[in-house]
Amino acid sequence: MLHKTFRMTLLAGAALLALGTAQAATLRWAGANDILTVDPHAQNHQTTHAFLQQVYESLVRYDDKFQIEPALATQWEQISPTQVRFTLRKGVKFHDGSPLTADDVVFSLTRAMTPPSNMQSATQSVKEAKKVDDHTVDLFLKGPNPILLRELTEARIMNKAWAEKHNSVKSQDYGGKEESYASRNANGTGPFKMVGWQPDVKVTLAKNADWWDKPRGNIDEVVFTPIKSAATRTAALVSGQVDFVVDPPPQDLARMKSTPELKLIEGAENRTIYLGMDQFRDELPGAGTPGKNPLKDKRVRQALYQAIDSAGLHKNTMRGLSVPAGVMVAPMVHGWSKQLDERAAKYDVEAAKKLLADAGYPNGFALKLECPNDRYVNDEAICQAVTAMWTRIGVKTTLSAAPMAQFVTRVMNNDVNAYLFGWGVATFDALYSLDSLMSTKQGKTAAGVYNGGRFSDAKLDAMIQQIKTEMDTSKRDALLNDALKLTKDEYYYIPLHHQIRPWAMRKGVETVHRADDRPMPIWTTIK
Repeated sequence: MLHKTFRMTLLAGAALLALGTAQAATLRWAGANDILTVDPHAQNHQTTHAFLQQVYESLVRYDDKFQIEPALATQWEQISPTQVRFTLRKGVKFHDGSPLTADDVVFSLTRAMTPPSNMQSATQSVKEAKKVDDHTVDLFLKGPNPILLRELTEARIMNKAWAEKHNSVKSQDYGGKEESYASRNANGTGPFKMVGWQPDVKVTLAKNADWWDKPRGNIDEVVFTPIKSAATRTAALVSGQVDFVVDPPPQDLARMKSTPELKLIEGAENRTIYLGMDQFRDELPGAGTPGKNPLKDKRVRQALYQAIDSAGLHKNTMRGLSVPAGVMVAPMVHGWSKQLDERAAKYDVEAAKKLLADAGYPNGFALKLECPNDRYVNDEAICQAVTAMWTRIGVKTTLSAAPMAQFVTRVMNNDVNAYLFGWGVATFDALYSLDSLMSTKQGKTAAGVYNGGRFSDAKLDAMIQQIKTEMDTSKRDALLNDALKLTKDEYYYIPLHHQIRPWAMRKGVETVHRADDRPMPIWTTIK
């Protein structure tokens, strides 16, 4: 929360880790899915963010406890409830040698808040960014915002002249399958430079020797290799072809733990895995219910919910790498409560069948479930299990699985009947989920951008708008609770579990596990 005057100065080296005599090293990193783009405003996708935050920076950033600290801005001041002044760090250079100025910040924030940007959530409260002088920028807000700084951690700064030179003034339209110079090339201020990206082959980053800050680790090169096959990913780590795997297959964890050359670190992620449903179209394609969309009926959605054995998913499919969820935000997200996280209704096959019959579908209907197969822990296996559970109550479910790069476009374009998705909360505040997932979808604005089912609830929309500007903590917390409860009570989504994410690595790798599932090469040492 911003105070009337809130000034901070980053002390270089204040929390550096002792490196001893460790020499510069290459971090060979592997994961199941590739980045989607290099444009910092084109896609709100965690793997993409994990790399782009090494290349592009924001005005502020998180420390290792997810508290706000200065980055490209050294200090900020609340001029009024709707005006915040940022003082920019002097001497910062982009990777092409250009100096950072207020013009770059104004350009970048305006670009992030303008369609077809998919990062409008990072600037959703900003009405205008205005240059005061070369190193001062004022943000004029639509209303007071208690989490402005947390949102701005995702608003990455580009070089205005570079973007203009390469016809990249607007963000890449990823949903429209557009390609641009900025979607394949990068010019940031961060600790690493983008050397090259061969989609589905590798991403290469090289240390930026002119970075304004100092790394805590000894990594001077990062080579990321997307390896979709679980067995191949494990084999690459065991054989020493890679040093670090961000998403080790659950079925291989016991083997990795018993391998002397390897080690695991794990922790809870701020991500909830859930099922979304089309609640917009009047007729559900392929359902066999002419003129009707069964998913518009709350009883049908509840039936699908009660057909899911979340305890069985946790034990058999996830092998313990989950926390069964009753609400759409994880425990470390502000707005979560234990009471909200209890199941909305118990697992009960017979009760689910009765709900379907009461809704007018005693013989069920047909449903297509779409799922990524390279993004979340056991994503396709979860969908296979859900397919069997829904079929058991008479909803004849077929599964369609695809790589995230293809799947996400279908969700964004609302071309799905039912789908599995995962949502991490970059701000660690429930508004981030409520606005992006639960707001009525409004074209290409931030509101409802990932509301793939396109449900619309005027009462919920009004709550979300109030949450955005409510500065009284107790009132705001009550609103967060009510909005999350309403979403739960109406079964607008089916939360499955909060994800537990283990990271696997060679014994010589020392790093910090992150709840946002974004490894930090600048905090990593290879001995």
